[in-house]
Amino acid sequence: MSTEPEKQEPGHLQHAAEHERPPHKHNSVLFYLVILFAAAFLLLLMSFLMQQRTNQEALDNLQETSNSAVESLENKLKENETLKQENQELKDQLADLQEQVDTLEQTNEQLSDELENSSLAMQWFWQIDDYYARGYYTKARELIETFEEQGLQQYLPTENTTGTDRFSPAQRYEEIKEALD
Repeated sequence: MSTEPEKQEPGHLQHAAEHERPPHKHNSVLFYLVILFAAAFLLLLMSFLMQQRTNQEALDNLQETSNSAVESLENKLKENETLKQENQELKDQLADLQEQVDTLEQTNEQLSDELENSSLAMQWFWQIDDYYARGYYTKARELIETFEEQGLQQYLPTENTTGTDRFSPAQRYEEIKEALD
């Protein structure tokens, strides 16, 4: 019987040893697992925070770019509107200037016609005056009739431009005409 308790005793001791070690071994493994999970969690948390910061910086940059683009677009729209107004003003000015050019061209044509008629009237006047001064009264009367048929007498200058005290061409014409009537 003594062998049985001896047999029991080492088995008992082994059993006791096995039960005592595992809790200690189990606790250290559990402790290491907790530390590993905590480290992994911290690394994940740090990675998440760094990613958040990077995303926030990228978002801020995008926001600045977006604001800049919107501001640039608004400036371009304002500039476009200003250019449209300036374009309209220039078109209005061009229309006014074209109107002035047309008026000046008409005035120029009228003055050119008047100058041509005045020059023609003076040529007739000098011929009439020359025939009258030479005593060719019949020829002077014929020229006066043709001259008045053409209506050129109205283009004779009414002012004396020679600087002398003599008559103007219109006054001299009337004097000749009365003398020949």
